[in-house]
Amino acid sequence: MNKSSFLKRGRSIIRGMMAAPALVALCFAGCGEKDSSPTEVIPPFDPSQPVVISDFTPKEGGVGQRLIIYGQNFGNDTALVRVFIGGKEAKVVGVKGEYIYCVVPQKAFGGDIELRIGDRENPTVVAVETPFAYQRKTVVSTLFGYKKDDDSQGSGVFPNGDKESTFDEVALFKNASWLRFDPLNPDHLYMSFDDAALTRIIFSERKWQRIMTKAAGGFTRLRSVDFTLDGQYMILAVDNSNITDRSTMITTRTNDFAGNTVLTTYKQCNGASIHPVNGEMYFNSYEKGQFYRLDLTESKYFGGTKGPSEYEELFKIQDNNWEFNIRIHPTGNYAYIVVVNQHYILRTDYNWDTKRFNQPYLVCGEPKDGGYVDGVGASARLSRPYQGIFVKNPDYGEEDQYDFYFTDYNNHCIRILTPDGVVTTFAGRGSTGLNANANGFVEGDLRLEARFDGPTGLAYDEASRTFYVGDQGNRRVRKIAMEEIDEEEEEPAEEETPEE
Repeated sequence: MNKSSFLKRGRSIIRGMMAAPALVALCFAGCGEKDSSPTEVIPPFDPSQPVVISDFTPKEGGVGQRLIIYGQNFGNDTALVRVFIGGKEAKVVGVKGEYIYCVVPQKAFGGDIELRIGDRENPTVVAVETPFAYQRKTVVSTLFGYKKDDDSQGSGVFPNGDKESTFDEVALFKNASWLRFDPLNPDHLYMSFDDAALTRIIFSERKWQRIMTKAAGGFTRLRSVDFTLDGQYMILAVDNSNITDRSTMITTRTNDFAGNTVLTTYKQCNGASIHPVNGEMYFNSYEKGQFYRLDLTESKYFGGTKGPSEYEELFKIQDNNWEFNIRIHPTGNYAYIVVVNQHYILRTDYNWDTKRFNQPYLVCGEPKDGGYVDGVGASARLSRPYQGIFVKNPDYGEEDQYDFYFTDYNNHCIRILTPDGVVTTFAGRGSTGLNANANGFVEGDLRLEARFDGPTGLAYDEASRTFYVGDQGNRRVRKIAMEEIDEEEEEPAEEETPEE
């Protein structure tokens, strides 16, 4: 798809994008016809009278679904009312005599609805005969990490100075992160930290390892992580400010990626990526927005450090002090240039004859104009987009099968950029009923509940359809996946929740 036709298919898509938030509001607004008038006095719960449940709506849904229970003698005090769905306690939002408004909790698989009202020690208990048909859905949860009340612990710190820790014991991190799965071992997820260390997550052992400190690695700010085509070498982008002795470094699997040597010299590299077909490396410099190319097939990896005369500057993207990283499409046909500190994304198309990327053009956002707007192309607004990944979309045809998911740091969310240039919000900025903040630490439904606080790193496991997010402000690695069924829990019988 060339520059002139890039946004053509996306023009009509955006028209329906604002409908989803309205649907959330309709759940409670729709009950307004039966609601009490502002002057009506709602009597309190009367323990001497029976509590009756006559109906509830909707009859099915997943975590975050707004649920209305109809009946009598519910009172007017939410502190006296508890609702359990599938044995999990729901959040009660409001009580108005004949109506209870609540939110379906996570993992309410059984679906049985039980109301407990009155004294906590000896409540009136009423059960609903017909269960709520709970539907599993994709939710945000936490893989590991925590945040102290005073936020005192530093970056990449492990308990007792150890080099590794379990998920249950793992300490905090404060700096921006970059996530990259090992292409030869899907059980390993590498996590680098700006101004900190290179670490490794081992899922099967539920532990986190520190494999290279900044002192041992010889870097000040560790940025991106990528691998050569054979998976035997890891490429690290480093930003040592104005020091010109290194911009990318290389480390080998035979050394368990614990040591490194300088690959290219210059300064202030924010990102380095390997072409997924031809294998050459593309990297940048913050200094003047330079976009460089190095043919790794000729350099033989450890064939010696390469100075500026041995790699090629293809173009400059804009101006001085432009922080950006490069994410190449799985086919190699094009790459996105994510401009972090200027709030937009460019696209550069690959010339298969010359094996070089062409001059880039704008895909979404507006240079120097940060904000939060879902939209098409230049009408969308981003605010410090950081790491992006390509995720296959089964609904697409042959032309381009991938969406581009990326973290949006200042907007505290995960966004999606389609091949048509449409930007939407995938997860985060939820819980509007809790408070007006876009950021925070809330788990659950992707849009209705979930909140992040300055997400940076992002990775995707295609086999399990699971996203991992480096949630910097919350000092956690978050997880976006289908709700898991705990070993002690069972899904409802098939005849109780038939598939559509």
